[in-house]
Amino acid sequence: MKDRYSRQRLFNKIGEHGQKQIGRKHVLVVGAGALGSASAEALVRAGVGKLTLIDRDYVEWSNLQRQQLYSERDAEEQTPKAMAAKRRLEQINSDVHLQAWVADATMDLLEPLFPELDVVIDATDNFDIRFILNDLSQKYRVPWIYGSCVGSYGASFTILPGQTPCLNCLLKQIPIGGATCDTVGIISPAVQVVASHQIAEAMKILVGDEAALRNSYLSFDLWNNQYNSFKVDRMKDNECPSCGLAPTYPYLSYENQTKMEVLCGRDTVQIRPASLKQYDFKQLESQLQQHGKVKRNPYLLSCQLENDYRLVVFKDGRSFIHGTKNIQEAKSIYYRLLG
Repeated sequence: MKDRYSRQRLFNKIGEHGQKQIGRKHVLVVGAGALGSASAEALVRAGVGKLTLIDRDYVEWSNLQRQQLYSERDAEEQTPKAMAAKRRLEQINSDVHLQAWVADATMDLLEPLFPELDVVIDATDNFDIRFILNDLSQKYRVPWIYGSCVGSYGASFTILPGQTPCLNCLLKQIPIGGATCDTVGIISPAVQVVASHQIAEAMKILVGDEAALRNSYLSFDLWNNQYNSFKVDRMKDNECPSCGLAPTYPYLSYENQTKMEVLCGRDTVQIRPASLKQYDFKQLESQLQQHGKVKRNPYLLSCQLENDYRLVVFKDGRSFIHGTKNIQEAKSIYYRLLG
């Protein structure tokens, strides 16, 4: 145990003091998919003091190709990613204080965390959540590190409140493509490159070496051997509602928070009730058995319906309707079965 971080301490940009700093810091990773599992493992191995992990999904077979914390058993049991990740990370480093939430990354869940955070890692596939992170980052002056990948392409940018452009500023000038893992797939090396850049930037922040941060937007295409890094300082907009001179933080308002959405890369609609519910899974299992085959674990209940639809209900009241991208169709199934 004494020598666990010896090679990291030997790196003179970290050293003994930097290692102690890392051990005192709290990092939030939003999303426990490909980027999230890679980032969480790297942070835990580096000895971060506290890691909070939030993810709304569960492990499926298609995840195993690139999401490194999960096993075939996790996929068979449909274990929520946050819990499967926590279990594996505890085996890697029991000294790290791990907190895992099987939940949607809503403003209500995220905001109470921000006053005690040192850095946030973006590992979500959802721009609604990213916009909430962006506004909370600006409001509480917490750095966050954007990351995305699809196919063999990836991108990363470190957002420092008060210094760099925020996500709102960037999106006015940097086009975001409509490709998803569902339409063009993804290769694992692209994930690892993005995660490596995110964690390197996070470690610079954790040890207090902000002068070493990359002050450019990085993108790459591994398959076509293309790498780009360009300055974005001039994109910072003083009129930006998120990071300008008179911020209003628009994405923290209730009306801007999505209640129903098609999940990225999935033939699935998520439905989140206006107020959280706590389901009695035993009662719900009895209720749904007349509609299809039901399976459950302590975290979720799954019912295989006709026409290849599948309803998954989480403890916090969220539901997935698998087998459709049509929100109205998903709503019809949801209200028919759950009222």
